[in-house]
Amino acid sequence: MKRVRTGGGWPAVLYSLSKARQVGGPWKLWKALRSRNACKTCAVGMGGQKGGMVNERGTFPEVCKKGMQAMVADMQPGIETSFWAERSIPQLRAMSPRDLEHSGRLTQPVRVRKGESHYTPISWDEAYESIVRKLKSLPADETFWYFSGRSSNEAGFLLQLFARMYGTNNVNNCSFYCHQASGVGLTNTFGSGTATLVLDDVEHADLVFVIGGNPASNHPRLMSTLKHVRRRGGEVIVINPVVETGLTNFSVPSDPWSLLFGTKIATLYVQPHIGGDLALLTAIGKRVVERGAHFEDFLTNYTDGWPELKQRLAEADINELSQLAGVSIEQIDEITDRYCKAKNAVFSWTMGITHQAHGVENVEAIGNLALLRGMVGRTHAGLLPIRGHSNVQGIGSVGVTPKLKDAIFERLQSNYNVDLPTSPGLDTLACMEAAHDHKLKLGFCLGGNLYGSNPDSPYAAEALSRLESIVYLSTTLNTGHAHGLADETIILPVLARDEEPQPTTQESMFNYVRLSDGGPARHEGPRSEVEVISHIARRVLDSSGPVDWAAMENTSRIREMIAKVVPGFDKIEQIDRSKEEFQIAGRTFHEPQFPTASGRAQLHVHEIPDTRPAEGRLTMMTVRSEGQFNTVVYENTDLYRGIDRRDVVLIHPDDFEPLGLTPNERVKVKSSNGELFPIEARPFDSIRPGACLMYYPEANVLVPRRSDPRSKTPAFKAIEVTLEPISAGAAVVG
Repeated sequence: MKRVRTGGGWPAVLYSLSKARQVGGPWKLWKALRSRNACKTCAVGMGGQKGGMVNERGTFPEVCKKGMQAMVADMQPGIETSFWAERSIPQLRAMSPRDLEHSGRLTQPVRVRKGESHYTPISWDEAYESIVRKLKSLPADETFWYFSGRSSNEAGFLLQLFARMYGTNNVNNCSFYCHQASGVGLTNTFGSGTATLVLDDVEHADLVFVIGGNPASNHPRLMSTLKHVRRRGGEVIVINPVVETGLTNFSVPSDPWSLLFGTKIATLYVQPHIGGDLALLTAIGKRVVERGAHFEDFLTNYTDGWPELKQRLAEADINELSQLAGVSIEQIDEITDRYCKAKNAVFSWTMGITHQAHGVENVEAIGNLALLRGMVGRTHAGLLPIRGHSNVQGIGSVGVTPKLKDAIFERLQSNYNVDLPTSPGLDTLACMEAAHDHKLKLGFCLGGNLYGSNPDSPYAAEALSRLESIVYLSTTLNTGHAHGLADETIILPVLARDEEPQPTTQESMFNYVRLSDGGPARHEGPRSEVEVISHIARRVLDSSGPVDWAAMENTSRIREMIAKVVPGFDKIEQIDRSKEEFQIAGRTFHEPQFPTASGRAQLHVHEIPDTRPAEGRLTMMTVRSEGQFNTVVYENTDLYRGIDRRDVVLIHPDDFEPLGLTPNERVKVKSSNGELFPIEARPFDSIRPGACLMYYPEANVLVPRRSDPRSKTPAFKAIEVTLEPISAGAAVVG
């Protein structure tokens, strides 16, 4: 398959037309995308009351393949009843992630019990009765509750409240497997775990760092902003072990000039070792201070820890840092030159930074680098974790964490006189380990693919199989429905965001709360998430208690509670009437005042790890493809990398001979955790030597359950692997 030379562009336009044909024509897809609902994919923040394809600055049209793919998936025909009789569990397990996603919309509850070969459709009453009976029979701390970023603030708040009033703090969300390290690192540094700026700040930056991410593939709408930065003469520094097509050149389809001629994105592209980011960030900080380009007054007046960091940077050996980073001193100096010239710098990153065993330290080091030159605490500069799902940040904001924020806990107690548990609660990986140890009996999953998002997929499947019951609220099928089966597994079909009968809200990664109007259901059968949660809660809990669960079917009542208990969300109470979307107070730092104990930003010193591979090994990172969103695979091809399949390992051409391999040879890939074969070893000159790339979630069998100790985020990056030639005819195993 030939690799394209630019991201976006005519291939994206043609793909959009093909997607439109799938759902009945361009007009039908256009109407769906233009509905007044927040986009279903990344957290850049599209849609809402300004209508779909409009960003937070009011710019139109803004649309991308990811949003179209999600919309078209929700516009699929429903799965016929006969499907369940025709597809056994082994047959479902043999289906690819793409095939499962394209099977159609879930429209009826289905159940499978241990020993049965097929799912069986059941009524909603049967499903409810089974779930309620099970919940009433279990101690609360033998259950866990998992949330994806697909759901609304209202559904997320309601379910976590139900779980806590039921008696457990085993409440967690998918961010523990992606950006939890960002939240912890930012909170440690600035007192708040989200972006420190707004979209307009990025638009006015004259330098944007894109570190450990590929927004051209995973967050395409952000490319319009980078295009604007470049047109104004600004710079973009990309730090990534792989040269990604869309980050070198991107053709924005909504901009005729960019569509025809393309837009150069990266002004400087640096390829560190996988895991070498902390060394590189420290080296840049050292050079900034050596040149006297740091802001001494700012550091003295608005930060804590400057003397310690200053001493550590002075003691650091630039040659050692260069070797650990895998970046030459000349390139370190070139990055430093550009940063020192910048007046308004923005630091953005994704999971290349957080998916490491030292992810929190990486984020703290980015904070250090920004603070050295006062790039936080004023307009047009700051830090931007590029979050992966449209409401993953909102889910966290409204209380979906094992430990509730003190303010939410206290306000729930004082305003509603509820009895809340005080146990520590388990994070996502800890819940999986507890399930594996037979300490948990039931899992309740609001969206997502818990099995597919886990490291060590055989362990994940075994852990889920040891549960007595698991409940999935889903719109389409995924690999979890085939591999993540308990003694009893129930799938409840729920409505997509633009089908909800009542308004709901979502939060973008810029701390901006959007309003979705909902719309007509496309199929008979699926129900609103809020309706499902409130129905189960009122049958499990005492209806005469402090919360009227029947009334909680009304999303406006849920927003009343959110407004009273979640800091910064007071405007949400009126949002369905005022139609006023809003910025959450206390998170955007346009003044150097921070919600830390001292009111000052916190600087940090770190030990630098050595992530270079041993001789004869490669360092592997798992990545998403251009045809994928999180665990959802829409297309098996990867247009931007020129790859036509997913069972491949991408290696620099210079690494074949030292490893005793030949290009396109079938190999066994082995890590400390497992092995996968047959995998095709593809030459890929865009990756740095010594590194290799494989696709997530298929390569999760190779990923150990090693996690960052402070955020509990698994290390899907920097995994040492060996490659061995295998004979023809072997089957893929793990």
